[in-house]
Amino acid sequence: MTHQKTIINTLLVAALFGGSVQAAEVPAGTKLADVQELVKGNGSEPATLDPHKTEGTVESNILRDLFEGLVASGPNGEVLPAMAESWETKDNKHYVFHLRKNAKWSNGDPVTAHDFVFAFQRAVDPKTASPYSWYLEIPTIVNASDIIAGKKPADTLGVKATDDYTFEVQLEKAIPYFVSMLSHTTTYPVPKKVIAQFGDKWTQPGNMVSNGAYVLKNWVVNEKVELERNKNYWNDAKTVINKVTYLPIQSTNAELNRYLAGEVDMTYNLPIERFKQMKKEKGDELKVTGYVGTYYYQYNFKKKPFDDVRVRTALSYAIDRNVIADKVMGQGQTPGYTLVPDFVDGFKPVAPAWSKLTQAERDAKAKEMLTEAGFGPGNPLKFELLYNTDDNHKKVAVAVASMWKKLGVQVSLVNQEWKTYLETKKQGQFDVGRAGWIADYNEASSMLDLMQTTHGNNDGKYSNPEFDKLMSESRNQVDSESRNKLYVQAEEILAKDMPIAPIYQYVTARMVKPYLGGYPANPLDNLYSKDMYIIAH
Repeated sequence: MTHQKTIINTLLVAALFGGSVQAAEVPAGTKLADVQELVKGNGSEPATLDPHKTEGTVESNILRDLFEGLVASGPNGEVLPAMAESWETKDNKHYVFHLRKNAKWSNGDPVTAHDFVFAFQRAVDPKTASPYSWYLEIPTIVNASDIIAGKKPADTLGVKATDDYTFEVQLEKAIPYFVSMLSHTTTYPVPKKVIAQFGDKWTQPGNMVSNGAYVLKNWVVNEKVELERNKNYWNDAKTVINKVTYLPIQSTNAELNRYLAGEVDMTYNLPIERFKQMKKEKGDELKVTGYVGTYYYQYNFKKKPFDDVRVRTALSYAIDRNVIADKVMGQGQTPGYTLVPDFVDGFKPVAPAWSKLTQAERDAKAKEMLTEAGFGPGNPLKFELLYNTDDNHKKVAVAVASMWKKLGVQVSLVNQEWKTYLETKKQGQFDVGRAGWIADYNEASSMLDLMQTTHGNNDGKYSNPEFDKLMSESRNQVDSESRNKLYVQAEEILAKDMPIAPIYQYVTARMVKPYLGGYPANPLDNLYSKDMYIIAH
C-alpha cells in the first residue's frame, strides 16, 4: 500500500460512490447452461463451519459462499463493498461503516450493525476459543488484547452500533490497511439468536442461518458439503450458480481423475507429477496464478534440540530449495528464503546472506553446526517430521528427508488428516512440522505477524522481544516506506534466529473447466461462487 493520503482518498471514494459491487458479470452474448451447478474439489474435510472457529483454507473456501463481511476481495484482490456499502475514516483509527439496508439473513431477518458488534465480541471472547482471536488484536482494536487475555469482558471491545445500520470500530493505533483486513472469515457476522438456540450445533444443515449468497443444504462428513442459493441474499438477482458442492478429496490424483471424468468442475490442487502432462494436453484448463503465501517447516522450540539455533539453522541450510521448487513442485513455485513472499503488495523482501551461498557451501556449514551442537555418526540427530495428508506434501517431505540424510540426520515421516494435524500442532506434540501461511490480507504484516510471541498460529512457540517490538512499531507507521524498513529488520531477525525454514513461495495451480466463467486471478485465492457461471457446452 501507498502513503496515507492515497489510502484515505480510496476510502472516501468508496464512501461517496459505493464502489463497484462484486457479482457474476456475464459478458454480453454469453449463452448460459440450463443447469447452473458447480462442483469443487476442496482438499480435506472441513474441521468446522463456524466462522470464528476456523483457521484453514478448506473451511474458508466454503465460508466465503455462506457468509459475507463488511467488505469482499475483488477479482484482483482489491477491496469491494459487501455488507457495508460505504465507509470513511479521518485518522485511520476511527472507522465508520454504513451497512446496506436491504441485507438479510437467510431466515429473512435484517443484517444489522448489532450483528457485527456481537460477532466481533464473540471472536475475541476467550469462551469462544477462536484460533483466530488474534486477528482482531493485530489491528489494535481497543481492548482486544485485554479481552483475549481474560483481563476485560468482551463487551468492552472498541466496536459499537450507533444505529441499526452504522457500525463503528475504534483502533488504538492508526492502521491504514485496516479495511483490507475485513474480508477475512473471522470478521463475518454470525446470527446471535440462532447460536443461542442451537449452541455448537448451529452450523448443522437445517440449523444454520447465514448472510452470504448461499445457504448450507447438506453436509455428509468425508463425502460432500452442498450449498444452495440464498434467496434472501441482498444481491441474489446477480447470482447465477444455483448449487455448489464441495468435495473433500485428499488425494490430488483421485481429484484430477474425477475432474477428467467430468465429476469435478474445478480442482483444489494438482498432483505434481501430472502437471506437465496437463499443461501439454489441457493447457487452456490449467490455471496458475501468483499467491501471497509461503510453504515452510516449523521448529518446535519446546522440544530439544530445536531450542538450539545451530540445529535449526543446519536443517534449514541443508534444504535445496531450487530442487524443491523446480524439480519436486515444478508448477511455477520459486525458492523461499524469507517468510514474506515476493508477490506481496508493496514490499520486496531482502534475501538473506545465506541464500547467496551455493548448496555445497550450505551443506558444509550445516555439518559444522550439527557437529558443534553435539550430533554426528556416534550420536545422530533423530526426529519426526509431521505433515497433513496430501500427495504433494508427502513428496516434499520425502525429498527434504533425503537431503537431511546426507547430514546423517534420521527422519521419521508422520502424516495425519487435516483436523488431527491442526490439533497436534496446537498442542505442541511435534518436533518439526509442515506449515504454510497464506496472507489474510495483501500486506507484509499478514505474514510477519505469524512469528509474534502471542500469535495464535505460532505453534512452534518462537519468541523474540526485539521482533515483537518491531512489529508493534510497524503499526505506528502510516506510510508504507516506514513500515517496510521495519519489515526488513524483522526478516533479518528471522534469518538469524531461524524459527522456521522457508522452502518455497506458493502459486495456485488447478484445473478449471473451460465452461466455468468468472474464474479470477485473485492473489489471496479468495474465490466466490456467486461471481462464477456455467457456460452452455
